Amino acid sequence: MKMTMHIDEDVLKRVMKVTGAKTKTAAVEFALTDMARRHKMKELFSAGLGLTPEELKNAFDPKSYPELESTASPVTKAPRHGKSFPPR
Repeated sequence: MKMTMHIDEDVLKRVMKVTGAKTKTAAVEFALTDMARRHKMKELFSAGLGLTPEELKNAFDPKSYPELESTASPVTKAPRHGKSFPPR
């Protein structure tokens, strides 16, 4: 789908660098997909799956998800730059 958006250039450049995305479109798609994945994981973890927090931690093995290793960002926390997300 083609659309016009106003995206902070510094944020977009950072996403492209961190993810290795070659195009702006790929960077935006990655960011949206990752946000949706994180939200789904948050929902699942909130549900608890009948496990204690420690059991949940031990049940998730990132090595069993090779797609996460290849696209994983070295950033562990969202950068703080005085703006709330999503951007305007």
